[in-house]
Amino acid sequence: MVHRRPGRETALTMRTATLPRPGAGWLRTTVPGGDLPAPESLRRRWAIRLLALVALATTTAYLVWRTTATLDLSVWWLSVPLVLLELHAALGIALFTFSLWDVDRRPETRRVTATTDRLAVLIPTYNEGIEVLMPTVAAALAMQLPHETWVLDDGARPEVRRLARDLGAHYLARTEHAHAKAGNLNNALTVIDADFVAVLDADHVASPRFLAETLGYFDDPRVALVQTPQEFYNVDSFEHEAAHGTEGDRFHEQALFYRVLQPGKNRWGAAFWCGTGAVLRVQALRAVGGVATDTITEDIHTTIRLHRAGWTTVYHNEVLARGLAASDAATYQLQRLRWGTGAMQVLRTENPLTVPGLRAGQRLAYAATLLGWFDAWRSLGYLLLPAAVLVTGAVPIRADPMTFLVAFGSTFILQQLALRALSRGCHRPILSILFELVRMTPNLLATTTLVTRRRVAFAVTPKGRSTDAHRAVQVPFLLLWAAALNVFGAAWFALTLLGVTPTRYPVMSVALGALAWLVVNVVLSVAAMRRVRALRYAPERRASVRFEADLPASLDGARAVLQDVSLTGARIVVTADPDRRPLSQLRVEIGAVAVTLDVLVRSARPIGDGREIVGLEFEPAQHTERARLALAIFGTRIMPGVDGVARRPSFSPGAIPSTA
Repeated sequence: MVHRRPGRETALTMRTATLPRPGAGWLRTTVPGGDLPAPESLRRRWAIRLLALVALATTTAYLVWRTTATLDLSVWWLSVPLVLLELHAALGIALFTFSLWDVDRRPETRRVTATTDRLAVLIPTYNEGIEVLMPTVAAALAMQLPHETWVLDDGARPEVRRLARDLGAHYLARTEHAHAKAGNLNNALTVIDADFVAVLDADHVASPRFLAETLGYFDDPRVALVQTPQEFYNVDSFEHEAAHGTEGDRFHEQALFYRVLQPGKNRWGAAFWCGTGAVLRVQALRAVGGVATDTITEDIHTTIRLHRAGWTTVYHNEVLARGLAASDAATYQLQRLRWGTGAMQVLRTENPLTVPGLRAGQRLAYAATLLGWFDAWRSLGYLLLPAAVLVTGAVPIRADPMTFLVAFGSTFILQQLALRALSRGCHRPILSILFELVRMTPNLLATTTLVTRRRVAFAVTPKGRSTDAHRAVQVPFLLLWAAALNVFGAAWFALTLLGVTPTRYPVMSVALGALAWLVVNVVLSVAAMRRVRALRYAPERRASVRFEADLPASLDGARAVLQDVSLTGARIVVTADPDRRPLSQLRVEIGAVAVTLDVLVRSARPIGDGREIVGLEFEPAQHTERARLALAIFGTRIMPGVDGVARRPSFSPGAIPSTA
């Protein structure tokens, strides 16, 4: 769950940097700030810690009171599960406090401007489209410092081979495909001669500074891994939400994890590989037998082995690459099912709580991550309990209603304040609950594999176009049934008041409290289902992300204004021309970059004043020009090797959307 840097003005609010717009030659967009966060003041850090400790002390006192003075064992089948759910929530807050005790800890480093180390950038791919892969390869080639760029194609696709050849990257495909991504990377390590490898997923577009900003940590010979945050450029994805009621300022569901929780793991020496956006020491990888292949979450599993072998890891909390977030609920759930299942496989095969070689802080840090997958059971319990109270009439809490309300209410408020402060503004209660409900079904399925040992194959998260139909995603079955059960519970309560059912409520305040809880459950469940079903989050029909624009352009020499652009096409406003050719040429100016592309005219709509909006599709076999367009859009001005420019890219920090 994570997003942006806290900014230099405050560490408790996460904000988005709005790009400058010096006239018409800039894309209209906002992107998350990418710099390293300014360190918190000692006063602020201890204020957050004190609030967290007060919340934990209050929670402990509340739970002691609950278990010793309010537990009604005559209805143990309701009272005991309720207390267990509260204990589980308290454990989560304790681990949260531990994880976020210090979010600024990291070794000193330097920006590397020259090196004799052999560097390689590895881009494993399987079935991602050319439009997704192209900006990743182009940006990798444009990185500062001498390096090789390798496209590791497990799909063995001729079009990907041509793309790599045209852009100047190396291409590697294996004859057998065991162990999915991990096997693909291990195969590359047998071919590539490098001291350090950067690993980028096929959709992650890196800053030219990626290697320069991360290699300095490896001056320490014990460092095996440097991980950077995952950030996303499709800000209209299922995971994104407008912050503070605005459309420009975007918050995404993984912000908490990548910008706060992972940096906090530096304090305990437990930052782990997240699969992409990382640099690894090849010697360290080989020392632990390569990338782990025993689980489908090879990244965290490999990191556990590195830590057990005495290697250290670093989290560099600066956005240096951006990829594609899950565009719809189905993709989001598939991703979580794979991650959760892999976490259970790690707990079975190399449990960091019990295996030798880890320090206590590392064990707790891993526990905070791996045990978080079981939160889905708490969510399910909270959905089922109020309906059970209303249907049975049982009273699971034996206490004066006002006393309980004060004790519970004060504890809950303190917990929420502590979560907000510890998360440095990334904990959003309502949004967090909605996403928890959406991923409840895949997380429950994942955690059951810890017992059933059901094998799950590695499933690649779909990127780019995934369907041709604009249809809503199906609601998770468990969420649907839980919501239906709550509606049934409310109906049962109404019928009971009418004397129709055999149920009686000995303590009406308890029944009313359960009803209020149930109403909240229904409201949140409906909100989660509406988000899943919303057509704005329907499966992706576009091959690449579209960026709004206000750029000077020309179509066959006629002046035009670019309204939006992607790697597959564009929309322009131009003077109407009934004799326009179906095959035309578009020239676009992005900052100081001019790109000329052959285009097909797909649509034309008059808008008055002798002008029309024209929809254009780029001819596909223009790899170098489309790569230059991608680099102009994503922040690099000149494609290395194109237009006679040698392997020394020119980068403009003001280009847009910036990945720097």
